[in-house]
Amino acid sequence: MKKNNTSKELYKRLRTVPWPQLWGEEVARFDQATPRARFERVSVIRAVSVVFSESGPVEQEEEVKQWLLRLLHDPEEKIRRYAMAALPKIGAGASEEAELLALLRTTTSAREEKFLGQTLGKIGGAATSVTLEAAGGFSSQTVQRVKANVARVQSPSAVRLDRVLSDFKHLRIQLRGRGGLEGIVRDEVEEQGMFRVEDVDRGLVVITALAPFKLADIFALRCFGTVGFDLGLVKSASEAGSIEALASRIASPLALRLLEALTEGSIRYRLDFIGKGHQRGTVRLVANRAYALCPRILNDAREAPWAVDIHTTRRGASVELRPRVTPDPRHVYRLDDVPAASHPPLAACMARLGGRMEYEIVWDPFCGSGLELIERALLGGVSRIYGTDRSAAAVGITGRNFAAARLDFVETHFICCDFRDFATMQGLPPNSLTLIITNPPLGRRVRIPNLRGLFDDLFSVAARMLQPGGRLVFTNPFRMESPQPSLKLQSRRIVDLGGFDCQLEVYRKIER
Repeated sequence: MKKNNTSKELYKRLRTVPWPQLWGEEVARFDQATPRARFERVSVIRAVSVVFSESGPVEQEEEVKQWLLRLLHDPEEKIRRYAMAALPKIGAGASEEAELLALLRTTTSAREEKFLGQTLGKIGGAATSVTLEAAGGFSSQTVQRVKANVARVQSPSAVRLDRVLSDFKHLRIQLRGRGGLEGIVRDEVEEQGMFRVEDVDRGLVVITALAPFKLADIFALRCFGTVGFDLGLVKSASEAGSIEALASRIASPLALRLLEALTEGSIRYRLDFIGKGHQRGTVRLVANRAYALCPRILNDAREAPWAVDIHTTRRGASVELRPRVTPDPRHVYRLDDVPAASHPPLAACMARLGGRMEYEIVWDPFCGSGLELIERALLGGVSRIYGTDRSAAAVGITGRNFAAARLDFVETHFICCDFRDFATMQGLPPNSLTLIITNPPLGRRVRIPNLRGLFDDLFSVAARMLQPGGRLVFTNPFRMESPQPSLKLQSRRIVDLGGFDCQLEVYRKIER
């Protein structure tokens, strides 16, 4: 235990050493040391891999690789194991793979063979795949990793948004999003008319298709966060039973049919236990068993086009197959962002919540990256848009994102100013706006002096600038009514904004 602690302490110290000193002094000291001293200072190898991956110069990469390759032939097995574990962090490729395979063929140590398999699982390609298949005896996790490495190169994957699904009539499709917005998601689904709403729960709307459909038809809806296909519920009380049941859902005929129909290229997925952290041990067991049941479906934590999400519910573990489409086709306009920017589905929900008028004149007093303005313009009927923010960078981002949304038919004005000065700067008279839509700063990430006063001022400005019948749609962290008699509350819902609840409110200006 003492030696292990000493090794950890040495690594912690070396981890903070600048790269030139680490390579020029510590590595030289390691190379010149006696075999016993090298054994005791083996943490130098680990430190080299981590520090070089973070701050090492590119021109030294080959030199570092050659040093590690020499260590693969060290008489001490522990040094060889540290060297092979370090290679993936240095960007090891085909030549390093060949060296590792050569060592694999000659080693007589079961432990070394295990570590070689783990390293080859990270960097191995076609040559490793052939070797592992012939040799046998390696874990399915290692075999899957190598096959996934090969598949990424030889058969890159993509989710097919335009493939028509015609024989999935009773497939349950689960639309997830911020808790509190499910009513808006439901209304959007019903308005589109292509799907039937089967169930609604906090943050979840379950739908089924009324006719053959495409994933693109689902992504035509803008108010949900993620979409997934329901693969079933697991209720097993035992750990072993749960692992078998989860693997069976992943490798089920339904999952395979969906993946074959909607995947261009190799079929690969990432397994996630939502809200439970990494769960690496369980992920490994479930993925290995799923691979044994259906080797066509590969678990791959890197660049997989699909995710299998495990959601804990009151009735058990819900298994959901989710397409990982990046960028989201609904938000290709989102070229840039600002800290604490709106969640795009929230912006879309706010736009729908505000309703639609023809010849709409819209203002966002805290425009950020412009999402609320863009989502409202996409609904149509907008003639003029104003966006203000005290950050010049945010105003610039709003302009670029708006241009990327191809909404050229809308007249736009993006101004860097305090919202209280907006009307004066633009020469706008009172009662000139039809809609104010905004997600103001809420004081969570950036402290706002007198945040309550800012919301009082927002109510005051809205009452002055909105025409009768105009609406104010905004997120409100306070349990407060409008101090302005002309603004009447139309609706209020509690929404989860990522760890805290906030009120999403709509006010309408009435005649006085």
